[in-house]
Amino acid sequence: MADSSNFQPDDKPKPSAGSSTIQQFISFRVGEEDYAIDIMIVREIKGWTDATVLPNQPEFVLGVLNLRGTIVPVFDLRCRFGLGLTKATKSHVVIIVSVLDRILGLLVDAVSDILTVDRDQIRAVPEMDRSISSEFLSGIIAVNDGMVVLLSLEKLFGRETLTAASAAA
Repeated sequence: MADSSNFQPDDKPKPSAGSSTIQQFISFRVGEEDYAIDIMIVREIKGWTDATVLPNQPEFVLGVLNLRGTIVPVFDLRCRFGLGLTKATKSHVVIIVSVLDRILGLLVDAVSDILTVDRDQIRAVPEMDRSISSEFLSGIIAVNDGMVVLLSLEKLFGRETLTAASAAA
């Protein structure tokens, strides 16, 4: 994919008015897995820059970034998924999103693509071991020979987590 540091979702074509069953997602990689979020919550994608660490935050809150005067908490998705902390490098990216009236950043390994799919192509997440928290998974899309897991950021972080991180920022 081309340099994603200047990507603005508004640069991409929108579905036509008559295509209400079409949805667009931004897909990205965390480790070896592909995930996606609704394109409508994405504000921008930028290259990784060091975050200012804040005390007494959950391990998955890396700190905050100053984004043109807005202080944005940055969450490490790898860590939030229980896969350990990301050793962020210049090749990592931060997806800036708006969730539950909050602006936040998601540290991911790379942005992959924009997926345009019909809602009928989104499959339910299969029942899994109840000891594994999967309520933040909202669906699965089959893409070529692989699968992309759709995330619900509202459920992944929840209002309490977002409010606490925003208050600390």
